[in-house]
Amino acid sequence: KDRTTGPGHHGSPLPLIFLGISTVKAMAESKCFAFVFGMASGHINPSLPLARQLVSQGHKVHYLSREQMRAAIEDTGATFWNELEEESELYDGREGDLMAATTHLKKELGVESDPMVVGFMKTAPMSLELQLPGCIRWMQRINPSAVVYCPLLNQDAGYSADVLQIPSVALLTTAGPGSMAATMRWFLQGQSPEEVMEILKDFAPVHQHIRNLKEKFGIDYDIFAGLKTVGFIKVLTHADLVLMTTTEDLQDPAPPEVLEMYQKAGVRFVGVGPLLDQMGARRAAGHKFETGTTSSSSSDVLKQVQEAKEAGRPVVYASMGTVLTGDSPDFGWTVKPQGPEGRKGLTGKQLCQAAFGAVFDAFGESRRHESAPLIVLSTGPQPDALENLEVPDNALCVPEVPQVDLLRCGVDVFLTHFGQNSFMESLSVGIPMVGCPGCADQPANAQKAQAMGVALQVDRPVPEDGEETAAMEQYRKEVALTLQRVFREARFRERAEEVSRGIKEAGGVPRATEILLEVASLTKLPSLLTSKDPDVVDKSTSTASTAS
Repeated sequence: KDRTTGPGHHGSPLPLIFLGISTVKAMAESKCFAFVFGMASGHINPSLPLARQLVSQGHKVHYLSREQMRAAIEDTGATFWNELEEESELYDGREGDLMAATTHLKKELGVESDPMVVGFMKTAPMSLELQLPGCIRWMQRINPSAVVYCPLLNQDAGYSADVLQIPSVALLTTAGPGSMAATMRWFLQGQSPEEVMEILKDFAPVHQHIRNLKEKFGIDYDIFAGLKTVGFIKVLTHADLVLMTTTEDLQDPAPPEVLEMYQKAGVRFVGVGPLLDQMGARRAAGHKFETGTTSSSSSDVLKQVQEAKEAGRPVVYASMGTVLTGDSPDFGWTVKPQGPEGRKGLTGKQLCQAAFGAVFDAFGESRRHESAPLIVLSTGPQPDALENLEVPDNALCVPEVPQVDLLRCGVDVFLTHFGQNSFMESLSVGIPMVGCPGCADQPANAQKAQAMGVALQVDRPVPEDGEETAAMEQYRKEVALTLQRVFREARFRERAEEVSRGIKEAGGVPRATEILLEVASLTKLPSLLTSKDPDVVDKSTSTASTAS
């Protein structure tokens, strides 16, 4: 496509047909890839098998991420770089990852009491302005053939690639171009887009940092784009291609106005289905800001599951993901959801513990015996995950589980928060689900799965203050009954297995890897990559850790 607007467009046409002669040539030449993913396991995990595949073919992969993700990254053979060190303009003097740094920016701008979306959007231009110098320096240092990044959490990578004229691929880990419309409305929590736009128009610092982005980097940053057209992600218009971890059939319906915006910009979306790693691969897990966790394939958990399957015992798996069980100040373990009238409902801990208790009620046994179901519960990283819960003898409760490996071993029913990865990973092996959605795209995924006939869901309760205990008890009962129903009725598994066959046709990791190699061959390295402009000069103090 010939892109003529905005800074840094290299204008190289993207082939209409992938995997042709140019791909064979690209695979024969060693390439260097810059992967940029933050501290969010649901966003980085689908990228890990791509990195592993590229490295196995002789290519170099460099990750800009957080220390908590290092072990999983280095397990692929890629090189790890710490974003806190590289993007020093943002992180020096501010603690934590992007979310925690944003909390600091809110305080600096005096907007810490604003509703979540308003506060985030007031800080977004300032955050991007502070991230870009370090991201650009890092890309200049490693000289990548292409950039692969998360467009939801790492827009700095998309804009940096555009400024430096490097081919880029956005890895969208939600259900396609229509997925963000419902998610954005969930985040708005009753506020209208027009209300938010009026607030932003009157906030002078936003406009100053937008001017700075234009003057320093040539970026026309439109803070209103995703509000004027709810669900539109502006940074995707700067990518050469958008890889989606879904399929054409499983995409969320896109509002016509969102599709029109992407079509006008020439954005190309390619669904490759879930990106599943090899057995035994490390995965990133946990949203603990202090230390984080990285899961390895636990041989003990898998051994017990395999033994249960061989003995004819049912296997029930439950996980509420990494966001609800993590330290997020907006959606995590200790906080209630933000609503139009403030925070209200159940905390992440209360919701998860009610769901955990429901699994114990539905399938727990007071003593182990040969026919008892094996319950595998991924509790998450919090030390009080099982506080005040009576754990049955047939339950195996661990902080983290090698989820893809476990699902491949065979599970009879999966209680899930319905994050996009868990949804697609379960469907890929034909496992029926019970949904306990918490936030963001999870409610939409759960509703879709129920409509497809592969799952049933129970909505997150929103009790008034003081009524949380009663709401937890009722929710626990409803989830337990729903689990038993999905477990008993064969139609849910039959439908999930039918969907599984279609997912396999999307191509997965092999197809996605070939596409990345083709994109990496679009252009030669631009001269700007080796520029010694003072604004983007290398930091002599930065170092990388290379996997052995």
